[in-house]
Amino acid sequence: MYTYHLPVLLKASVDALVTDPGGIYADATFGGGGHTREILSRLNTSGRLISFDKDTDALANAPDDKRFTLVNHNFRFMRQFLQYINATPADGILADLGISSHQIDEGSRGFAHRLDGPLDMRMDQSAAISAETVVNEYEQKDLEKIFRTWGEIPNAGKLAAIICNRRKGERINSSKQFVDAIAACTPRNTPAKYLSQVYQALRIEVNGEMRDLETLLNDAAEMIKPGGRLVIISYHSLEDRLVKNYMLTGNTEGKKISDFYGNTEKPFAQIQSKPTVPDDEENATNKRARSAKMRIGIRL
Repeated sequence: MYTYHLPVLLKASVDALVTDPGGIYADATFGGGGHTREILSRLNTSGRLISFDKDTDALANAPDDKRFTLVNHNFRFMRQFLQYINATPADGILADLGISSHQIDEGSRGFAHRLDGPLDMRMDQSAAISAETVVNEYEQKDLEKIFRTWGEIPNAGKLAAIICNRRKGERINSSKQFVDAIAACTPRNTPAKYLSQVYQALRIEVNGEMRDLETLLNDAAEMIKPGGRLVIISYHSLEDRLVKNYMLTGNTEGKKISDFYGNTEKPFAQIQSKPTVPDDEENATNKRARSAKMRIGIRL
């Protein structure tokens, strides 16, 4: 059924999200439509679902349903769009972050270090900046910052220097060229883990993923009604840290702001103190699930 993308924590996330079958919901990351279809299955004829995806490849997966609207746009602009179509306040918002199975498995998209293809990594294929642009045109100090911040790579300085030295001879256009170029600083005992961190850093930079998530979180209180749900599935510590901070303090920096009585002022209460993670069965059948963490907030 899910040939384009295998959804993670499907039942658990939708169980947490849908509290009113006649309500309004938003799916921030449509992808293959797995979460969207499950949400629609829980709604009655009065229910409404608006899903977002900036990748045009995802449009072919749209279900034909009068209750459903697919927006081919970045979820960073969800608040403005929902307001425009009179879909606020919503009963809940779901975001399954990261990249889809399709994007990982399609070599021409350049998301996977194990497949050769153009050094692209753009989720929105009309965007001006690709991974090739970053690798070949960013200053060395900026590359080092990207790899250290978004990839949490210990030898980020050495990595940036090697890239800048290699690109002097020829432009690095393909994934294979890039992997070969950085072979000197790729650990022999854990090459896949290291390359995954490098590619994660480039992908986050190209797509502005942390900026988009921060915007979604900061807009969530304005979009969701009291008692409504915010459900976020993240896949690495950078994403989860932002979500956790927001749930606990009401801001992505994690700074507690207290009222006169010493209570933390925040728009959401986290339903569980610890994130929900996939069980062994799901981890065995879906590699993407192995790093997933789901946090659920209820609008106060």
